Amino acid sequence: MTVSKPRQFFIQGVTQDGRTFRPSDWSERLAGAMSSFRPGGSIGGPGAHIGYSPYCVPRVINGVKCVIVNEALRDIEPMAWDFVMNFARDNGLQVAEACWLEDQPK
Repeated sequence: MTVSKPRQFFIQGVTQDGRTFRPSDWSERLAGAMSSFRPGGSIGGPGAHIGYSPYCVPRVINGVKCVIVNEALRDIEPMAWDFVMNFARDNGLQVAEACWLEDQPK
């Protein structure tokens, strides 16, 4: 049986009508709000460090700020998934699903 990888979605910092989304740090803020959703939960205490969740990561792709959202977030915390996807919808941001080639090198 083949287990499919969770899909990834790119929330792009461009509105449906082609304008650059503001504020300029929107992707870092959104990913920061999701930082506690991690495999195994958040780790607190003196050894904790600030970092992004692997399920919601800010990136710049071809000069456009984006947030890459892993569909696994939906299984871990459906309300967090809804928050991120509703943020994109409410702000009219373009969302694209990542397309991975099966023969792609690892």
